[in-house]
Amino acid sequence: MTMRWFTACVRRALCALVLLPPLLAGGAAPEAPRNVIILLADGAAPTQWDFGRYSSRVLRQRGFATTDVVFREGTLGLLVTASANSYVTDSGAGGSALSIGEKVNNGTISVTPDGRSPQTLMSVARGAGRRIGLVSTAAIYDASPAALSVNVQSRSDRQTIVDRYLELEPDVLMGGGRDLFLPAAAGGRRTDGRDVVAAFRTKGYEVVTDTAGLKAAQGRRLLGLFADGDMDFELDRDPAAQPSTAEMTRAALAALSQPGHQGFVLLVENENTDTAGHANDAAALMHALWAFDEAVEVALDFQKRHPDTLILVVSDHETGGLSITYAQRELSPVWSHTLFNPGEAQLRLIGGITRSFNWLIGELGPQPAPEALDRLLAQHYPGFRLDPDLRELFLKGQPLDRNFTYGRANVLGRMVARQTGYYWGTSGHTPEPVAVGAIGPGAARFRGYQDNTDFARHLRALIEGR
Repeated sequence: MTMRWFTACVRRALCALVLLPPLLAGGAAPEAPRNVIILLADGAAPTQWDFGRYSSRVLRQRGFATTDVVFREGTLGLLVTASANSYVTDSGAGGSALSIGEKVNNGTISVTPDGRSPQTLMSVARGAGRRIGLVSTAAIYDASPAALSVNVQSRSDRQTIVDRYLELEPDVLMGGGRDLFLPAAAGGRRTDGRDVVAAFRTKGYEVVTDTAGLKAAQGRRLLGLFADGDMDFELDRDPAAQPSTAEMTRAALAALSQPGHQGFVLLVENENTDTAGHANDAAALMHALWAFDEAVEVALDFQKRHPDTLILVVSDHETGGLSITYAQRELSPVWSHTLFNPGEAQLRLIGGITRSFNWLIGELGPQPAPEALDRLLAQHYPGFRLDPDLRELFLKGQPLDRNFTYGRANVLGRMVARQTGYYWGTSGHTPEPVAVGAIGPGAARFRGYQDNTDFARHLRALIEGR
């Protein structure tokens, strides 16, 4: 009996040693994190992440911190994303699941199908004594930052979302969306005549509107509004007028971590990854992924100095059904010599693009002139040709198919795909599971194949010290 007992103890000890390294590899610590940085690339799934890694290595000769550090050295999991009423979620329902740990219907913001308004993630953080921040390249009242912080029946009720922000008082609020903070008399779109920027100022917020103002900011409470609607794609961004995702992240961390704080929870969202997916714009997506990854580097640098920080890289859903593949050069009988495999040459074609599809469409206007189209394509899309069938669809404003609802942008996406192999399955969202990478105290909880509601449950427990 004694030898059997001893043998069993040895086996248990060996099992513990086998299981221990994965827990440590995720950076997990027995205590809960003091700070949490959630970096959310809207619309990004594993294919997008590897596109970011591959393109960064080839075109920038740089690593990609999301995959090379967070996913490789931390904990990696997958989240399924269905909403309460659809296999394919929208951003409102996807963000709500990450926030309240319950499924909601598409189009709603952290309000359950039976009408309840559970505490949001940021409300839980505030109740636990943490400072809170919301940063996005979208209008700051967009679905993802709203879902993680407030409860609203419809994501379209954007003015109410702004009003709820004023009630919640996030310590940092930064992105686009200036239009619904200001009345019409001040160039905004509010219907009640209220100046919410002035209201934030009376609560002690430092207000900034461009990159220089952001870099000079010193306050503990910060409101940054850099565009009337969404901020521009990285391909189109004026760096003097609009800061990068990394610059906003750095400023937010400086404000939230000033002496005397008891910890914080910060959301940093890059919405441009989602918008590029809707447009099927591979070049805009690539630059958005690089911009997001530079924000990840800022977060990792902060974590080196503050190891009690948990970093989470996540998304709410996949957008566009990105499917990079070999393809025929022309529609002809399939022979090996008619196929091409996407490699560095095709990627370099994408790397030569200098403007987003949305910028080009905006320049051409609702009735594009053929000559102007040819000129802008030659100037900003060197090496690409718009085949006659696609040219006709573009000029007439006709869609590729029923699941391509972003009109002319999707036609341009097919132009790029035919010459590079960077194809898209849709202009909408898909149910592809999204990756969640975690590094820091508590990271091990996010390992494995889980539901997006589990993300909220794990994170809320960590914030509350459970």
